[in-house]
Amino acid sequence: MTTNNERAAILVQALPYIQSFQNKTIVVKYGGNAMLNDELKQAVIEDVILMSCVGIRTVLVHGGGPEIEAMLKKTGKESRFVNGLRYTDEETMDIVQMVLCGKVNKEIVALIQKKSGRAIGLCGIDGGMLKAHRMNDELGLVGVIKNADVSILNSILDSGIIPVVSSVAYGIGNDEGKALNINADIAAAQIAAALGAEKLVLMTDVRGILHDINDETTLIKSAARSELEALKKAGIITKGMIPKTDCCAMALDGGVKKAHIIDGRLPHAILIELFTDEGIGTMLER
Repeated sequence: MTTNNERAAILVQALPYIQSFQNKTIVVKYGGNAMLNDELKQAVIEDVILMSCVGIRTVLVHGGGPEIEAMLKKTGKESRFVNGLRYTDEETMDIVQMVLCGKVNKEIVALIQKKSGRAIGLCGIDGGMLKAHRMNDELGLVGVIKNADVSILNSILDSGIIPVVSSVAYGIGNDEGKALNINADIAAAQIAAALGAEKLVLMTDVRGILHDINDETTLIKSAARSELEALKKAGIITKGMIPKTDCCAMALDGGVKKAHIIDGRLPHAILIELFTDEGIGTMLER
């Protein structure tokens, strides 16, 4: 059982981090198991509210792959993937938009407000925040972000409110005005860069970058942006970690100071990573 002295020591350790992040922007990409497990869901919401309460301008960007899959099954729509990416025809896009912008987004906003936080739910279409064109015809209505206009986010953050953003973009070019499905990690990275964020935090279902993918004790706690290519060539960054680190590199190249890949399966992973000396995942720096 934690004593009062131990509790005080934890708060004192967190103090310099709280002071250094005050009035700075941190973008959190929320996804994976933390969106499915009720205990983890509550912990993420509490972390985000605490961050906002201590003066951190906090943006929560979310995906919702499992929820989309469940709704497609309910409607009898078969999922199709091309090179690991969901093929999105118009019927699938309707379901993606309904699930992400409606159900998932508003559930997160409601959870924040249930815990006495203040949040507003948005998607990339709102305020022309994320404009995109099609990646290619093979994937249908899957978009590549061309522009991130974060003026609406700055207005919300200036009001002390937490923006919750779902990964649907406004189509441009031949798809002018259509909704496009975009990768939530990339959306978070682009938003973080456009906001000039202090940090981007990607929540995943692994501890971070591991020297040995089969041994969670081999966590790489920190690395420089310049080391990422060598880690790929050495076979240390492989498979699903490649797109995660590519998103971090995108954010760092766009001006974000630090990017973190953390294990969303652990309760309060965000607070542990941000407010303790040892952290919990992998921190990447420019």
